[in-house]
Amino acid sequence: MSSTPAAPPGPPAAVLWDMDGTLVDTEPSWVEAEFALVREHGRSWSLELARSLVGSDLRVSAGVLQREGGVRLGTEEIVQGLTERVLAAVRERVSWRPGALELLTAVLAGGVPCALVTMSWSSLAHEVVRRAPEGAFAAVVTGDTAARPKPAPDPYLQAARALGVDPGACVALEDSRTGVASALAAGVPTVGVPHVVPLDPAPGLVRVPTLRGLDLPWLARVAAGDAEDALTGAGGAAGVSGS
Repeated sequence: MSSTPAAPPGPPAAVLWDMDGTLVDTEPSWVEAEFALVREHGRSWSLELARSLVGSDLRVSAGVLQREGGVRLGTEEIVQGLTERVLAAVRERVSWRPGALELLTAVLAGGVPCALVTMSWSSLAHEVVRRAPEGAFAAVVTGDTAARPKPAPDPYLQAARALGVDPGACVALEDSRTGVASALAAGVPTVGVPHVVPLDPAPGLVRVPTLRGLDLPWLARVAAGDAEDALTGAGGAAGVSGS
């Protein structure tokens, strides 16, 4: 007697999206803003320093700009200045990461709620939300509303709580080491999409080179622990050489 094939896993309870570098390609705008700010203070900046800040809390980034970039402004003034520069770029044009808008649309069509979990400030996050499909994000957690920033688990725990779902039944989408650490610490199965920085393998992390071609059934496999890491043996290489 042949055995009955196992039923495919059900969809995740929710999909929790990082923003910068995962949903939208704003990382180059952040890097440009950092270089411009440091130049205004008569110092030089580097891609290495810029990449070290990917996924970080903006107050942490401000401290590095003060110490390493010689920026003679207060923390909140630096955060506000950087955000305004990136916000201006987003208002001019939103560049979605490859496959992100298509996957977001597919998830919504499948009736699965989404949350945006970003270390950017609310002003920038809500500008991106306004340019996404209407009603795409049922919850938004930002760097100025999270109890503790990534890599602490708080942002992802707050997002799951806002949606009324179990974090372990969700899937997170991330591009940075800081963000991956946050999602995994919250117990969320995580898809890592390297962009500016490479991602090392980790339990609970499934790495892919791009979101292009992914769909809701595949995310269901990630949530169930049945998806394979697509970058095993590839060193977790970033999708781009720089920004």
